[in-house]
Amino acid sequence: MDRIGFGAFLSPLHPLGEDPSLSLWRDLELAEWLDQLGYDELWVGEHHSAGWGTISSPELFIATAAERTRHIRLGTGVVSLPYHHPFMVASRAVQLDQLTRGRFTLGVGAGSIPTDMHLLGIDPADTRRRTAEALDVIHKLLHDTVPVTVRTDWFEVRDARLQLRPHSPAGLPMAVSSAVSPFGMRLAGQYGISPISFGIPPRPGSRIGDLVGQWQHAEAAAAEHGRKLDRGDWRVALSVHVSDSREQALDEIVDGWMRYRNEYWALLGAPRVHSRAEARKALEELIDRRGSVIGSVDDCVQAIRDVQDETGGFGRLLVTVLDWADRSALKRSFELLARFVAPKFNGSLGGVTESYGRAVSKALELAAR
Repeated sequence: MDRIGFGAFLSPLHPLGEDPSLSLWRDLELAEWLDQLGYDELWVGEHHSAGWGTISSPELFIATAAERTRHIRLGTGVVSLPYHHPFMVASRAVQLDQLTRGRFTLGVGAGSIPTDMHLLGIDPADTRRRTAEALDVIHKLLHDTVPVTVRTDWFEVRDARLQLRPHSPAGLPMAVSSAVSPFGMRLAGQYGISPISFGIPPRPGSRIGDLVGQWQHAEAAAAEHGRKLDRGDWRVALSVHVSDSREQALDEIVDGWMRYRNEYWALLGAPRVHSRAEARKALEELIDRRGSVIGSVDDCVQAIRDVQDETGGFGRLLVTVLDWADRSALKRSFELLARFVAPKFNGSLGGVTESYGRAVSKALELAAR
């Protein structure tokens, strides 16, 4: 890709101990900061259990954030489709699309927290089937004008049509998330909608997860259904932290990363680390495998170029928002990324760089005159 955009993916996840009400307000403050820095988009997730993720309705959060921001596109990252009636998902999405004047993207997925599924009485084995069934109805409601009638073992719609239509004649943009399995990427290909991939290395020795394989699954599914995907619509989510040097970046995040590893990711089966030295070593390996982009401006520029080269190119890099560093270091990281890293990829330096080059080439001639 010649150019890529930049955004943020806010699950959100916050370590236990902080007032959850204040965490919500700090997340809203971050949305304003990202808007001021010129980030392209912010995605907001849905969680109902395990304590760390306290946004249960990304739509409500986005409605509030839309009033505090001017330019940034806001998306659900993601609505867990097995938890909701698909008509209500589509209806709320169109209302948000209208309220934001077209700044909304509907991101959907299957859900990832086992305890969310348990408390809702959903068998984890059913989540993918439910996601596919719900997405089919939502896609028809958003893109077709004919009534939709579908009955399954967990929802029913009869002669269903939306009263509101999307804000733009082009329709309401959609995206589907994908982590390790090919399920989400195949759905993206089937419906021709944007995929969001998470570059989490699934096994020792791998680099940036199986992003190459994920894209291949999406393209294959698109071909099977007579559709074509554009790499410019592909979003890749990675943890990113920019500081003055790699050593300083590691110093700023290693304690927070260790806490995430031992308190949250352990719930999902990740092995614990037993010392700060072990945590630092694991982080170093993650950086070298391009599972995270961490270091100085130059380090991060090179890492993003490496990920671009290895994947064949994508359109947006989403920074996963994690409380690894303290608040000031986190905000500074986003600022350094926006000021010095993103311009290497989004084309914003072209004009001034060319102008300076012309001035240099004319300097001797003008001085002589």
